Amino acid sequence: MVKIAFDVMGGDLGYQEMVKGAVMANNQDIEIILVGDENLLKNELEKYDDMKNISIVHASQLIGMDEEPATAYKEKRDASITVATRLVKDGLADAVISSGSTGAQMTAGIFVLGRIKNIKRPAIATYYPTANGIKILLDAGATPDCDKENLHQFSLMASIFGISFLKMDNPTVGLLNIGSEDKKGSILYKDAFKLLKEDSKLNFYGNIEGRDVPKGIVDIVVCDGFVGNIVLKLMEGLSSVLLNQIKENITSKIIYKIGGLLSKGAFRNIKAQLDYTEYGGAPLLGLKGISMISHGSSDAKTMMNAIFAAKRAVESKFNEELIKYFEGV
Repeated sequence: MVKIAFDVMGGDLGYQEMVKGAVMANNQDIEIILVGDENLLKNELEKYDDMKNISIVHASQLIGMDEEPATAYKEKRDASITVATRLVKDGLADAVISSGSTGAQMTAGIFVLGRIKNIKRPAIATYYPTANGIKILLDAGATPDCDKENLHQFSLMASIFGISFLKMDNPTVGLLNIGSEDKKGSILYKDAFKLLKEDSKLNFYGNIEGRDVPKGIVDIVVCDGFVGNIVLKLMEGLSSVLLNQIKENITSKIIYKIGGLLSKGAFRNIKAQLDYTEYGGAPLLGLKGISMISHGSSDAKTMMNAIFAAKRAVESKFNEELIKYFEGV
């Protein structure tokens, strides 16, 4: 049985919504360990039946979104994200998930789990829908300031993750740039391009532009965390706006409503494909343990899917493959 340590105190919507997500995911193949204020969580669980696979580990502190992660980590040793991550370190859980502070989760991951040997910086690998299937973008915000070696390692880690977790076959890697020509971009991206092109272990496609990301031109899009986070949130915001605009227009006239009813199934499928809540969480690659990051605004459905994603991540053994590759085990 896969054991998931769930930091339920950090999300924007409160621990009640997080507990609801855990209850929705509760089944015989997953053991969920809720980490947070024990009294609050016990009272919340009393609202539900059949909680045999859900347990609680007390954590007396919380690292807020507005706190400086490294300082808060030192001052709040009993913070929920730290306690949850420590359960993975101690072998009491197979993965940790949270929708709290990304910086706090990354800090806990680095200092509690530790980086895989030879990995310089972790990266958030977000998998997202495109016109050509599910693809990967990284870094989505863990490492805003990168050097060429970081981008090279991100490419290698994502390739291993894509093969193990998403069952990609020899995934193509594209370097996100301001143009597709080989010599486009800043000094960083020019140097990274050369490094990626010279690595025979990578199926390097070359530079891609922003318009290529939603088209799914490549399996893996690589960029620094500053750019990646903006691209990801822009795509999520744009898809949300487009879906709302379509809905408003369809309901504006009787004839549109009739057409909308006839196309209801198609619109439902499109919404499901574009809905980030369906994907739950993104792994923080480069750690000696599985740490899955979810949106701060995640609701119960999103966290249910995050739990399922964490289970699949454990079963895929992608992290063992990363350790084997980079540590030469």
